[in-house]
Amino acid sequence: MNCNKRPDNMDRITTKELADKFIEEQVALVRQQVGDKKVLLALSGGVDSSVVAALLIKAIGKQLICVHVNHGLMRKGESEGVIEMFQNGLDANLVYVDATDRFLDLLKDVSDPEKKRKIIGAEFINVFADEARKLTEVDFLAQGTIYPDILESIKQAEGKKAVKSHHNVGGLPEDLKFELVEPIKLLFKDEVRVVGEALGLPHAMVYRQPFPGPGLGVRCLGAITRDRLHALREADAILREEFDNYGLNEKVWQYFVVVPDIKSVGVKNESRYEGWPAIIRAVNTTDAMSATIEEIPYAVLHKITERITHEVEGINRVLYDLTPKPIGTIEWE
Repeated sequence: MNCNKRPDNMDRITTKELADKFIEEQVALVRQQVGDKKVLLALSGGVDSSVVAALLIKAIGKQLICVHVNHGLMRKGESEGVIEMFQNGLDANLVYVDATDRFLDLLKDVSDPEKKRKIIGAEFINVFADEARKLTEVDFLAQGTIYPDILESIKQAEGKKAVKSHHNVGGLPEDLKFELVEPIKLLFKDEVRVVGEALGLPHAMVYRQPFPGPGLGVRCLGAITRDRLHALREADAILREEFDNYGLNEKVWQYFVVVPDIKSVGVKNESRYEGWPAIIRAVNTTDAMSATIEEIPYAVLHKITERITHEVEGINRVLYDLTPKPIGTIEWE
C-alpha cells in the first residue's frame, strides 16, 4: 500500500477486524519507512489528522512530533480537547502554539471571504514553518491525506477542473525538505472513521462534523472582530450542546452558527439593546454537492433561542436558515 492507486482487490474497511489488519500493516510500513528518524505532523484535531496521529503514535511513539496551532478561530474547547486527548491521553510529543493574536491582527478589517481564507491559509503555513525550523533532525512530514484527495489530484494532473489540490500542509518554504508519510491515503472518509475507532479514539472525535480550514473565520461574516468572534463561539457551543442533548448530533451531518456584521434593535432590561443575529444552519448531505435542510423541532429551536439570547452577550436574535444547496452553499462564506 505504498502507491497512489488503491488496489482493485482492497477490501472496504467496514469492521474492526479489517481495521485492525489495516493498522497492523500500516504500523509495519511506517516503521520500515521512518526507522529511528523523527516525523512532524500538523495536528488540527480534525478526523484525518487525529487518526494519523494515533496511528503514528502506535507505530513510532515519541518519534512523532505533533504541532497544534490555535489560530484563535477554533470552536469552544477544541484546542483543549486536542491537548487532553493526545498529550494527556496518548502521551504524545505535542507542541501547542497559541497564535491567536498573530492571526486576528492580520485579519483586522478584512471582509472579503476569499482574502480571509488566503490570509488564514498562508499564515498557518508560516506558523507551522516557524515551529518546524525550531526542531532538529526531522526528516519526515506526516499528512492526513485521504483517497478523495488523491483522486482530485489525478483530475488536476489530467487537466480537468479539480475541486481541490492534493495537499494538507502545502506550500512549505523550500528550506524545509521533508519526505511524506501518508498512512491513510488509500482510505475513504468512512473507512478513516472505522480505523479511528479501532485505534481507540473517542467516538465524538472520530465522527466530528466537517469544519472548514479557516474555522470560525468564515462564520464570523465580514470583517472579524474579537467581540463578535467571542459571541459566535459561545452561541455555537450552545447549539452543539443542545443538539447533543436532543440526540440530533448523530442525525444531522453539519450544524453551526454564523454571526453577520449587522445589528438590529432589541429590548433588554426594559432598555434599547442593539445586537447581532445568530443564524443557525443544519444540513444533511451525502456528497456535499447538494444539501437538504434538517427539520429541527420547534421545542429545540425555542430552547436554543432562549439560551443564546440570554447567555451570549451581544446577540439579540436567533434565525434559522432554511435554504438548501443549491441555491445556497453549505457555508455562508
